[in-house]
Amino acid sequence: MITGLSHITFIVNDLDRSTLFFNKVFGAKEIYSSGDKTYSLAKEKFFLIGGLWICAMEGTPPTERSYNHIAFQIQENEIDGYMERILDIGAEIKSERPRVEGEGRSIYFFDFDNHLFELHTGTLNERLHGYNAIAGKT
Repeated sequence: MITGLSHITFIVNDLDRSTLFFNKVFGAKEIYSSGDKTYSLAKEKFFLIGGLWICAMEGTPPTERSYNHIAFQIQENEIDGYMERILDIGAEIKSERPRVEGEGRSIYFFDFDNHLFELHTGTLNERLHGYNAIAGKT
């Protein structure tokens, strides 16, 4: 039986630059670094972001960008502060997609290795409520 999410791994070109990205944007806490040793497939670092285990592993990152992404939930009043963090680190902001009223706001941005991240203020229930309102199912 699945009991939850274990971890998410990102393949990155430069572990130090990714560490800076995770720390500055998300306030990630680094909890492990393999240093020059390789216990898995490559050198790696582990972080905690909101209690979620994130792994950055050295390697060849994706060469193309897509809409595949991970979204972290934030509060509405934190949007501006996170936008400043993202811009300060030099990450590229992607245009927000059109939204249904009430589903929350988002910031989409790429790290330095073509991974797309989202910071989102809404919840699943809010999104479903918005979709149902449009479909006349409220």
